[in-house]
Order: sequence, then C-alpha cells, then structure tokens
Amino acid sequence: MINNVVLVGRLTRDPELKTTTSGTSICSFTVAVDNRQRNADGTRTASFIPCTAFQQSADNMSKFLKKGSLVGIVGRLNQRSYLNKDNIKVTVIEVLCDTVQFLEPKGEGRANENDNSGFESDVQASQDESKNLDALDLPDDDLPF
Repeated sequence: MINNVVLVGRLTRDPELKTTTSGTSICSFTVAVDNRQRNADGTRTASFIPCTAFQQSADNMSKFLKKGSLVGIVGRLNQRSYLNKDNIKVTVIEVLCDTVQFLEPKGEGRANENDNSGFESDVQASQDESKNLDALDLPDDDLPF
C-alpha cells in the first residue's frame, strides 16, 4: 500500500513545540495549501492540513519558522482517535512529517510575500560582482582553475 503526502504551503500559526516525558520533541502546526478550484466569485479556496513533525525537524521548526512561513512537506497520512474531556470520541487525520523543507530565506514571511526585493538584491549583487570581475586585471596563471 502507498501512503505518501507531498505539500507546499504556508503555516497558519506559529509552530507549537512539545516534549514527551522520554525527551522526544513534537511540533504541531497547520499548513494552508491552495486548491485548484475557485469559488463562484473567482477567488481561490484553501485546505488547512494539520501536521506533526518529530525530533530535530520539530526543534528546527520551532526555532526558525513562524506564521506565514513557506514550507515543503513529505510525509504520510495518519488517522487516530481519542476521547475528549466530555468523553466524546474525536477522530483526527493529520500528516506525520518525514521531512520539512524551509522554502524561504531566514526572516522572510507572509509580510514579504509580494515583495521580491530579496531576490532582486541577490540578482543585483551578482551583477555588481560581475562588473567588479571585469575590472580585475589578473594573469591567467594566477587563476585557480
């Protein structure tokens, strides 16, 4: 049987880190993923997928990610049930993450979603570097390649 989930989306809230009594880190979070279909008014819909990461991934997520961060997730679908405080059976379907990829530079987030200045500055920096390389007058035997 195949049980594989691949998602790319944004965190809907800050990751929530907990530690078990045995010392295992567990991070719970929800990812908003755009759907293909649109509403009658033409706006996109989204699905909100609950996810759980463990150990080092959980620790890193709590340190470096926040609400609005773009992530890529590979994991598997899991269904579990429990009795809540009112003795009502609750069923939860979630993604248990095998890998979590941070898809934005550190410090970027939802606030900068429409701002490409980080990308443009990288492009500008590489253009500036190439201009500086043209100005260098080095003999060919001094080059390391």
